[in-house]
Amino acid sequence: MAKILFIMTGANEWTLNDGTKHTTGYWAEEAVVPLQAFKDAGHAVTVATPGGVVPPADPVSLDPALAGGDEAPARFREAVAAAPEFAAPLDLAAIDLTGFDALYVPGGHGPMEDLSGDPHAGALLADALASGKPVGLVCHGLAALLPAAGPDGVNPFAAHRITGFTDREEHLGAFGDKAPWLLQTRLEAAGFNFQAGEPFAPHVEVDRTVVTGQNPQSSRAAADELLKLIG
Repeated sequence: MAKILFIMTGANEWTLNDGTKHTTGYWAEEAVVPLQAFKDAGHAVTVATPGGVVPPADPVSLDPALAGGDEAPARFREAVAAAPEFAAPLDLAAIDLTGFDALYVPGGHGPMEDLSGDPHAGALLADALASGKPVGLVCHGLAALLPAAGPDGVNPFAAHRITGFTDREEHLGAFGDKAPWLLQTRLEAAGFNFQAGEPFAPHVEVDRTVVTGQNPQSSRAAADELLKLIG
């Protein structure tokens, strides 16, 4: 049995470029689908957030009217309500990485607000990479890579081929012109080898011990690839 650390957002609002606040959190599919896949494979999951706050699910990701029908949102709502992992998170600042075998970061716009500048998330991810532990990130969860740095101050993930929520997808959605910054643009500016697939279609990149998924539709495939690395 492996022990997998979920690094999750604690932000329930995202500050837009006009200063207004948009209600957000983590995207349910990106957390629930991998959680269930890892637990079904016999692994244990621990959730950690900035300050140890309970991670908030983005209400849009649980709304049948906005998330593509009744079945999936209902299943996600039930899973979020029933998962003890989401109800009792640890504080990122108190995490000892030696107790974990792999890391996973789901997205939603919440990570754009807090994980994108969280030094504890960045340090945990950099340490996991340096120690050869598999790391998976999906969609806006890749914002957590921005504060990662190696001993030389260089972001060690920039040497890897990655994907994440694209600028095109952000513009096809509601926030292309409202976001204070765009994930793909910021990652590319930081030197990341970003690979963009078709909008809202499953797309996963695997480079050594790093698995990244482009969007919510990539959640299951990303989880499967991470499971292969965990063994």
